[in-house]
Amino acid sequence: MKTLGEKIKILRTAKTLTLKDVSSKLKIDVALISKIERNERKPTREQVSKFAKHYKANEKELLLLFLAEKVIYEIGDHSLVMDVLRVAEEQLKYGKGLSKTVDAIISEIDKIKSKLDKFRPFPKEQLKNLEQYFKVEYTFESNRIEGNTLTLQETALVVEKGMTVSGKSMREHLEAINHAEAVDFIMEVVKSKEPLTERLVKDIHAIVLQGIDKENAGAYRKVDVRISGSKHLPPSHYRLPELMEAYIFFYKKNRKKIHPVLLAADMHEKLVAVHPFVDGNGRTSRLVMNLILLQNGYPIANISGEQINRLAYYNALEQVQVDK
Repeated sequence: MKTLGEKIKILRTAKTLTLKDVSSKLKIDVALISKIERNERKPTREQVSKFAKHYKANEKELLLLFLAEKVIYEIGDHSLVMDVLRVAEEQLKYGKGLSKTVDAIISEIDKIKSKLDKFRPFPKEQLKNLEQYFKVEYTFESNRIEGNTLTLQETALVVEKGMTVSGKSMREHLEAINHAEAVDFIMEVVKSKEPLTERLVKDIHAIVLQGIDKENAGAYRKVDVRISGSKHLPPSHYRLPELMEAYIFFYKKNRKKIHPVLLAADMHEKLVAVHPFVDGNGRTSRLVMNLILLQNGYPIANISGEQINRLAYYNALEQVQVDK
């Protein structure tokens, strides 16, 4: 079987082209082409495509040779090649199966949403009642994930009646009040059709921590942090400006390309991974997720704070972040 270099040389000579001819046309150094043809240098994937198009050859065939030789070169030990390919094949099958599972879930979500859309617009009083119900339950569960001990009923009393609960700390009361206010805030953002920006993420966080941590509310951390119980190491605080800029760029680039449910999940995970704040990252990330869902006509996604569900949630985030 011919090597990639030999194949490229055969294609050139068949066209009666000199090395200089090809170099001039493809803007690849003469010496480099010569070394590629003698198998002394490996071409890049882009260069392989250039050769294929210039010689009007089968690009797929050349790329297969290129990738095969690259695998062998990277592995080094030829006895491992077949085992590596077998594992790669299994992972590809798993990935396809996983993709089908996600597609099936998204399809089911869209079917349910289409049924919900038939009832829209809701009567004003009914809509107000639903929004209040979801706000209290979501506030209860999101805070419970972070260790808040207020019960659902106590959360409702604090949020709706402004009451204080005996035996509960001031911080827990403020967490409930702040989170409910943050839900109201993202509802207003949806109505105003304001796009997601860095400023908006900071505004949400400022509400989450108002009265709890004045110095850090709405401000990126100025220190490096570790997440208790996690192997994931958040990036250094020096990198936060560029990472948050990239975070919003990802959103702008994909807001019309990725399904809203997947985009919301992506933006949630990415913000948790960057961990831009000293505290309140989880609540802020879930609020950003729900902002995106609400902007696209979906109801609030409420992650249960029950221990088994909380552990599954943390484990899912950990798996994504550590396996990146």
